[in-house]
Amino acid sequence: MAFFGLLAGILAAGWPDPAARAATTERVVTNRYSGLAIEGFDPVAYFTDAAASQGRPEFEAAEAGVVWRFRNAGNRASFVAHPEIYGPQFGGYDPTDLVRGVTCAGNPRFWVISENRLYLFNRENSRDAFAADPARFLKEAAARWSELEENLAQ
Repeated sequence: MAFFGLLAGILAAGWPDPAARAATTERVVTNRYSGLAIEGFDPVAYFTDAAASQGRPEFEAAEAGVVWRFRNAGNRASFVAHPEIYGPQFGGYDPTDLVRGVTCAGNPRFWVISENRLYLFNRENSRDAFAADPARFLKEAAARWSELEENLAQ
């Protein structure tokens, strides 16, 4: 009986914090090995600092089945209150590829904020094309997104 108590104590002490555990989903661009959304970049920092900044492990939140990291507690609180605003649109998939009917993960280093929403791109030239005519890409990407999203694992 003492063995099971010891085993339970070891497992409880070694189990990660609930915020650090994420479910598997494809609906948000996530690193399959770390479980981190958008490679651990802070989605709020794009708005507050106009920069792609790495989040820190001590400032995490679970949302939409993945773990998000933030640079500070204030950014985490802003995101938790409004993930629909601060989270990348289309789950972090490149909207220029959605227009072509495919889902390609955006790279958090290639980004644009348009109409107070964050968009990620997998290539620099995709970002530049989008920035030249966001209205066109957003209309077409939005029309395709619901169909493409249905084929992604929840």
